Amino acid sequence: MLSIVLFTPLAGLLVLLLIPSSRPRLVKLWANIAFFISFLTCVPLVIGFDRTKDFQFVEKADWIPSIGASYSLGIDGYSLLLVVLTGLIGFVTCLSSWNAIDTRLKEYYANFLILQTSMLGVFMARDFLLFFVFWELGLVPMYFIIAIWGGPRRVYSAFKFIIYTFIGSVLMFLGILALYFAHYSEYQTYTFAIPELMRTSISPSLQWWVFWAFFAGFAVKVPMWPLHTWLPDAHTEAPTAGSVILASILLKMGTYGFLRFSLPLLPDAAKDPRVVNVMAVLSLVAIVYGALVCLMQTDWKKLIAYSSVSHLGFCTLGIFALNPAGIAGSILQQINHGISTGMLFLIVGVVYERRHTREISEYGGLLRVMPVFTIIFFITALSSMGMPVLNGFIGEISILQGAYQMSFNWAFWAAVGVALGAAYLIWLFQRTMLGEVSEKNAKLRDLSLREIAVFAPLLVCAFWIGIYPKPFFSVLERPAAQIVERVRPGYYASHHLPNPLTADTAQLSAPR
Repeated sequence: MLSIVLFTPLAGLLVLLLIPSSRPRLVKLWANIAFFISFLTCVPLVIGFDRTKDFQFVEKADWIPSIGASYSLGIDGYSLLLVVLTGLIGFVTCLSSWNAIDTRLKEYYANFLILQTSMLGVFMARDFLLFFVFWELGLVPMYFIIAIWGGPRRVYSAFKFIIYTFIGSVLMFLGILALYFAHYSEYQTYTFAIPELMRTSISPSLQWWVFWAFFAGFAVKVPMWPLHTWLPDAHTEAPTAGSVILASILLKMGTYGFLRFSLPLLPDAAKDPRVVNVMAVLSLVAIVYGALVCLMQTDWKKLIAYSSVSHLGFCTLGIFALNPAGIAGSILQQINHGISTGMLFLIVGVVYERRHTREISEYGGLLRVMPVFTIIFFITALSSMGMPVLNGFIGEISILQGAYQMSFNWAFWAAVGVALGAAYLIWLFQRTMLGEVSEKNAKLRDLSLREIAVFAPLLVCAFWIGIYPKPFFSVLERPAAQIVERVRPGYYASHHLPNPLTADTAQLSAPR
C-alpha cells in the first residue's frame, strides 16, 4: 500500500510526459488529476491505521544486499500525519498554479511530481540509505522550481538553497556512516536498516559527534537560527506553489529528522544538558528574532517567510523539552504550520497574480473590494497566531506546557514570541485589508470558485484540529511515548503517568 502511495506521482509523471506541450490546458488538467489521485491513495492509510501499534503497512525487499541496504517502508502515527499532509498540500498547490504559471508547463508539473515522491519517501523510509536518497532527491526539483519559475533573484536564491542544504546533507551522511560502521563493529554485519541500528550500542562520545553531524543536516532544513538565511530568499523568489511546498512540507523534514533519528538513535547526546540548553537557546532566539524581523518587513511574502523561522522555533523547542506534551505539541504544530503558513503563502499568491507586487504599502482597504478573500485571510491570520477554536492554539499550548515543565524561562520567552506573532499578523492585516481603497486596488476581483476550492480543505483542517484535536493526539500519543521512553527511560513511572506503550487500548487518549 505504501509503494502505491509513493509511486503514484511518478506514474502520473509518465502520463504527463506523453501529453503534447501544445495542449497546455490538458497538461494542467492531468497534473491536477494526478495530484488528486495521489491524495486519494493516502485515505486507505488513515482508514486502516491502528493507533495501538507501531510501524504499520511495512514493506521490505532486497535493494543492495552487498552493503546491507534494503527497500524498506513503514509508517507510525507521526509519519501518517505527514504523509497525509503531503498528499493534501501537493494537490492544493497544483490547483493554485492553474493561472499562475504559463511557461514550460510540463517541466513545471513534472518537477512537482518528482518532489512529491521524494517527500513521501522521506516520511516512509525505514532504511537509512533509502531515506538519504529520497532526502537528496528533493533538492533537485526544488532547485529548478526556484531557478526557472522564480522571481528576479531566482538564480541566486536557488543556488543559495542548494549549497546550504547540500553541505548539511553531506555532514548528515557522515553521521549515518558512523552509525553504519558502529553497528558492524558490534554485530559484524553491515546494515542501513533503522530498526537494526536502533539496537547498536553507541558510546556517549560517538553519539555526541553523530548528533552534531545530524544537526547540520536537520537544522539547515528546519531551518534553525543562525542557519536560516537561505529561507527568506528561497521563499521570496519561489513561485507561490514552491513557497507553499517549502513551508508546509520541506521544512518538516528537518524536525522529522530530529524526532525520528537524533533522539531515538542518540539518546545520551539528546538529553545531555549542554545539548538541550544549546537547542533551547537556538529555538528561543529563532522564535523572538523571527517575529521581530517580521515587524520590520515591507515585503508581504518575506514577512511570512520569516514567520516560518519563528514558528519552527516553537517546534524545535517542543522537541527538546523531551516530555510527552512538548513532543506531541511539536508534531501537531508541524502539521498546523503546514496548514496555516501554506494558506498565508497562497493568500500572497492571490494578490500577486492580480497586482504583481508584494509591497505591503501598495495595498489597503481590500475588505471593500475582496470581502471573501478578507474573511479567509482573517481566519488564516487567527490560525497562525494561535487563537482558540483554530489549529494553532492547541499546538502552542502543548508546547508551552512542555517548555514550562523544563524551565519557566523557556515558557516565558516562547510566550513573548506568541505575543509578537499576534502583533505582526494584526499589523499586516490592518495595513492590507482595512482603510481606504486606492485607485489601483479599486477594481480587484474577489476569489474565484477555483481559488475558494484551494483554501476550503485547509480551512476545514484548521477548524477541525482547533475544535476537536483528540483524534490527532491519539494517533501521536504512542510515537511520542516511544521517543520519551527511549531518551528518558522510566519517565512515565517516575511521573506517575499511564504509559501509552503498556496501557489498555481503551485507556489511550490525548496527552494529559
